[in-house]
Amino acid sequence: MRARHSSGLARTLLAVVVLVAPASRLAGQDTTVRNPVKPVRVPAVTITATRTEKDVFTTPAPVSILDKLTLSEQAPNTVVDLFVQLPGLDVAGVGGNQIRPTVRGQRGQRILLLEDGIRLNNSRRQQDFGELPALVDVSAVERIEVVRGPASVLYGTDAIGGVVNVITRTPTAEGLHGSLGYRYSSADVQSKLVGTAQGRRGRLGFLASGAVRDAKAYSAPAGSYGSIKLASETRVHDTGVDDHTIDLYASYQLGARHGVFAKYHQYRADRTGFGYVDPADYAPSQPFVQILFPFQDFDKYTLGYTGTNLGSAVADRVSLVGYAQDNDRRLDNNVLIQVGAPGQEVEVHTKNFTDLGTFGFRAEATKLVGQRVLLTYGADLFHDDSENTDTSVTTVRGFGPPSTDSSTVPLVPNATYGSWGLFAQGDVTVTERASVIVGARYQDVNAATKATPGRTDPLVDASDHTVVGALNALYRVTDNVTALAAVGRAFRSPNLVERFFNGVTPEGAAFQAPNPDLDPETSLNVDLGLRYRSDALYLEGFVFRNEVRNGIRIAPKGPPVAGPDTFWNVNVDKLRYVGVELAGDVRLPLNLGLGANYTHLSSKDVLDPSNPVGETYDDKLNAQLRYTHPSDRFWIEYALRWNGDRKDVLTGASPVGATLPSFTTHTLRAAVTVVRRRGHTQRLGLAVTNLTDELYAEFQNASFFRPQPRRGVTLTWDMTL
Repeated sequence: MRARHSSGLARTLLAVVVLVAPASRLAGQDTTVRNPVKPVRVPAVTITATRTEKDVFTTPAPVSILDKLTLSEQAPNTVVDLFVQLPGLDVAGVGGNQIRPTVRGQRGQRILLLEDGIRLNNSRRQQDFGELPALVDVSAVERIEVVRGPASVLYGTDAIGGVVNVITRTPTAEGLHGSLGYRYSSADVQSKLVGTAQGRRGRLGFLASGAVRDAKAYSAPAGSYGSIKLASETRVHDTGVDDHTIDLYASYQLGARHGVFAKYHQYRADRTGFGYVDPADYAPSQPFVQILFPFQDFDKYTLGYTGTNLGSAVADRVSLVGYAQDNDRRLDNNVLIQVGAPGQEVEVHTKNFTDLGTFGFRAEATKLVGQRVLLTYGADLFHDDSENTDTSVTTVRGFGPPSTDSSTVPLVPNATYGSWGLFAQGDVTVTERASVIVGARYQDVNAATKATPGRTDPLVDASDHTVVGALNALYRVTDNVTALAAVGRAFRSPNLVERFFNGVTPEGAAFQAPNPDLDPETSLNVDLGLRYRSDALYLEGFVFRNEVRNGIRIAPKGPPVAGPDTFWNVNVDKLRYVGVELAGDVRLPLNLGLGANYTHLSSKDVLDPSNPVGETYDDKLNAQLRYTHPSDRFWIEYALRWNGDRKDVLTGASPVGATLPSFTTHTLRAAVTVVRRRGHTQRLGLAVTNLTDELYAEFQNASFFRPQPRRGVTLTWDMTL
């Protein structure tokens, strides 16, 4: 039984931060105005792509970085909201906490979500919907690193399309420091308060942070989008959220070369869902579908050890991390389908409660072999234990007296999902200008059902084994130009839903049978790229081709028989994604900066070219023009985003029509520093989003129509101490 919670614990933590941090920093403070210290954007560094710290310019893989300053200035709802502004990236979902990432046309379980290098992916999620990045609040994030392309060698299953690594803050400066922040947005009447207290005392480091948010369901503007017309502002239901996060962290330096740390992370969310527009507002013949999360509770405990400068025969650096997490959520589906003449309808209400417990471990070492080979190797494992409770009520009307059928049999049996793997990678300096990284991984995945109340089907134990590899090469053409090439194989093992779902589908229109014998999806990706960097200009361009084989797709199981049609998951797809990614930033005179990026993406089902497989853009363009005051007292920015038409749409599947129309959005942002005295700063931010009040939907939200918010204003206040 789930213990009810409130935001009281988070509010208490924030109160402590508010009282302790300012007092410790401001007592006896000299308030004389000093020379201003500008926030500085340091050269982008990545650790996710290679597991060692490396300048992005010399990283032989396509990567994207969102740093702390960008997150602070733009104040997104979740850590992946800003992906729409980056090449090769996109989002699915709407609302305060339901946004999920898309990388090069792949989403859901084909993207691996990490927190500090540890997986957050959930084997109980459906294929198209991965775990929530909102589990980690923006205020707790140091930076976000995205590897665009496969990364199974280092991270194992699910990294077919890419890896999103959310790296959280840790204390670095001596003494006690704090920050406070507030965010208000008009579109969803959102109010959010965040606070952090952190610091170091000798060998001890500590951090406590929290965030509390309340957001209502937003409204979309009036207008037309394809075949859909909204006569007035229209509510997009279930897009609000009431949530809070708490983070507690402590580290201790055992000596010059050894350190340990412990971390606790909590996330609580109530009153949220996938979002929907009532069909009565735009297309009364469409089914009514509500997908609601009454709550999600997430707790994670992490312990780790790091040894550096060890100088042993087998390792110069060692990292050991163990973690345990508990993920409880309830999912409600409410569906009403007209199946014939007026009054002939099927109404389905399902409720699922999932309790997913996970433990995992990662051991990793690096060793410099000679002067030319940096070896990274290790092992990892995780184990999910899923317990499920389901209830469903189906009512049929219009075919005689109403009939009702009820069930309490879990649609996915209680099950375990475990994996372990071994990996090794060598970063080889071939010449002064040339280097290669070569690596391989062996992975074993096991999924097994357990005795489940109400289920009488035989227990199943299924395993698969996979070997993957990757080769990345980089050449310094000049001091300002690098060329790179990469080829890699990745995989994704089918999860518990794909293997074991057994029952009537949530919308009540069909029956889904289990298929425990599914094979892993695999992919082969090739990248070619160039980067240019000077004091005032940065440019990069990539072309890629990613082919997914044994793609898992729902398909009919045998010829139709009496009753609902039966479907199951099978390995049938051979999907090909080809794209171009271009990006650049230039520093102009008069303290102006200009940035832009362009992406083209095409997708194809090689075995069935008539089957559309793309759910994201064909073409998109982003551009930003920014002025920054010389002393960094204020800045102002204009941003434009354009997405082109998408014609590769499953006919009849979308109420928008046979083409998803192009759209253009405009945003204005500005911020001013109102106080800057010694270590104390206060900044106010303002953003006007969807400036032209355009009705549009992100393309992955168009078939189940969920448009974006109307024109809105976001206000932020940040104080550092």
